[in-house]
Amino acid sequence: MSVLGWVLFGFIVGLVARAITPGRDSMGIVGTTLLGILGALFAGWLGHALGWYSTEGMGGFISATVGAVVVLAAYHFFSGRRKLAQLQRRSSSDESHRDVA
Repeated sequence: MSVLGWVLFGFIVGLVARAITPGRDSMGIVGTTLLGILGALFAGWLGHALGWYSTEGMGGFISATVGAVVVLAAYHFFSGRRKLAQLQRRSSSDESHRDVA
């Protein structure tokens, strides 16, 4: 598949994955495309590792979408932890300023 084909396929898969995954995403076009491409690569790698696909076969649109949903869920998990830590630091900083005053 050509590079342009991968980009277009990744964008479509990323859009579908974002549409079926709950939560708010602040990704643009590039992030959505990368999400789809990473999902397709992840699904293809996992399918080959488990013996579901041969080296000649392609993983397919559904498996790429499932892979993109997994990548998006991991993104939400790790970015949510970071935001939670920032909120906790901010609230503890606010409490220490109130104690001084």
